[in-house]
Amino acid sequence: MWLPCGCTSKYVASSFARRTLASYLHVSGRSRCNVAAFMPEAAGLEGVSGRAALRELSVSNSESFWAAVARHRLCWSTPFHTVQDCDLSRGKIKWFEGGKLNVSVNCLDRHVHTCPERVALIWERDERGSEMKYTYGELLEMTCRLGNLLRRHGVKRGDCVTIYMPTCPLAVASMLACARIGAAHNVVFAGFSADALAERIRDAQSSTVITVNQGVRGGKVTELKKTVDTAMQSCPTVKQVFVAMRTDNPVTMTARDIAMEEEMLKEDVVCEPAVMNSEDVLFLLYTSGSTGKPKGLVHTQAGYLLYAALTHRYVFSYHDGDVFGCVADIGWITGHSYVVYGPLANGATTVLFESTPIYPDPGRYWDMVERLKINQFYGAPTAIRLLLKYGDQWVNKYDRSTLKTLGSETGGICIAPRPSDPDAEIVPGMAMRPFFGINPVLMDTEGEVLTSNNTSGALCMAQPWPGMARTIHNNHQRFIDTYFQPYPGYFFTGDGAYRSEEGYYQITGRLDDVINVSGHRIGTAEIEDVVNQCPAVAESAVVGYTHSIKGQGVYAFVVLKKGIDVQEADLSRQLNGMVSEKIAKYASPDFIQFAKRLPKTRSGKIMRRVLRKVVESDLEGLGDLSTLDDPAAVQEIIQGHEKLLSKNRS
Repeated sequence: MWLPCGCTSKYVASSFARRTLASYLHVSGRSRCNVAAFMPEAAGLEGVSGRAALRELSVSNSESFWAAVARHRLCWSTPFHTVQDCDLSRGKIKWFEGGKLNVSVNCLDRHVHTCPERVALIWERDERGSEMKYTYGELLEMTCRLGNLLRRHGVKRGDCVTIYMPTCPLAVASMLACARIGAAHNVVFAGFSADALAERIRDAQSSTVITVNQGVRGGKVTELKKTVDTAMQSCPTVKQVFVAMRTDNPVTMTARDIAMEEEMLKEDVVCEPAVMNSEDVLFLLYTSGSTGKPKGLVHTQAGYLLYAALTHRYVFSYHDGDVFGCVADIGWITGHSYVVYGPLANGATTVLFESTPIYPDPGRYWDMVERLKINQFYGAPTAIRLLLKYGDQWVNKYDRSTLKTLGSETGGICIAPRPSDPDAEIVPGMAMRPFFGINPVLMDTEGEVLTSNNTSGALCMAQPWPGMARTIHNNHQRFIDTYFQPYPGYFFTGDGAYRSEEGYYQITGRLDDVINVSGHRIGTAEIEDVVNQCPAVAESAVVGYTHSIKGQGVYAFVVLKKGIDVQEADLSRQLNGMVSEKIAKYASPDFIQFAKRLPKTRSGKIMRRVLRKVVESDLEGLGDLSTLDDPAAVQEIIQGHEKLLSKNRS
């Protein structure tokens, strides 16, 4: 059920007033009517007669564009007075200052006010055919009860709650409950090890953790509560752990543990939402960096929610009544943006996918599409590559006639084939067109902007946009060094890109030391740190390589300490086990090549560029080796690589 809370009436009233004004504006001029039919938010923008003109205005007059969109699409308790205050040279990003709102009200209350029985979540559980549906009214009640429970146990505005849960309705409610009471959330992917979880809890300074007794995925049970218990041994700041029950199997409860669902039933169904400033922290999300230490990227309230909602609506052409199916895990930014916040801000029905694409068989996705009548399906390239080897029969077996849009992108969409004119082409394998307000540029090795087409360079953004991360938690200098220092005055994405003759963009791969394994970004330095902890290892270097299924695989070069006498096969198993335990199974090297030495510059820097070329068998692209301390080391690496490949073939 829904009961109005203190500021909800103001949210709804101001939203209604703006929509009335927008309706008035868009009928007052013929040129604006065309645009308003496509994007009602843009109805009041002067002199815009089509999508191309709207896209141009969103870059040339970005403040007017984003102000119009923000006023229309979000419900504010206090309007903003400054659209943006950004300086990319200093990593300063602020949007919609002066504005106050609550993200959970934008995702729940305003929809409950108009359509409480609309389905918000369809939980596609691991057990096929056992899906469960939750209305906006039910999700609001769940969120309010949990918000009150957190408040009763001392969680306050500005705190950070760590969530270690599989993709499920209570995980969504946990995120929204944090947003409702003004606490930030830190969702940690439920496949991470105890060490990786503990490191993220400590960095976020969380005193509260939310988890489940066990996870279920692909027919296998994972002991998430036990993982949390192990992590707690090195997390002295944690005072309480809320434990929900995904299975019926009991787990050992300690003095700090709280039975979450049982306690939620004691709480009120109305939870007063905190009134948050636009730039208050909404969540931290830890990504793996090239320095070995995971970095907690900070996203704030209004700008993030607006961008997630807008890209969800226009990239996927979502309309009321559609069923939106993004199969990402909520532990990643794609899950945050396109399973939770974007769809719910738009009043959508969103699918929570708990299983795997091949459980119990490779037809799982398409059976789900038929059964749930999904209209937009958003999956990872990794899953598509995996399913290719099983053939078309698993696809053709099911009715997919409800599908209108298929997407394969990432978490905060900046470049995509849509939105565009209905008959505009889509080129396979290309990201193609910048989204509204996005101004990409390609930079050469000298830091100069490449203005011509049919060229490649480092992909940067020349203008800020509301969905940007604001900083790295407790380390703004690292934020500047990572994203703004490589090309001063620009945001560096870390990707290389190609711009075609037509001006379309194609992402060509990472330019930093980060590997994307099955959609999981992992820093090479983080893996190296674990490998180097082995007493037998002197040093290591990890690189990514093209993998037919996973997108990128992990290839490790390992130099042993002198005098070490071990079986390489035994040590390989040991190192893989260490990486699985310390980080996650997906981070374990596919290949481990033992070498006498690594190619280094005269200053001692490992030449990972050369190692990547060797692993990709691109010996013609090794480039200038004159800067190496000993070029003969490269030949040794090449011979060792060929020997390892030959061994694996046999």
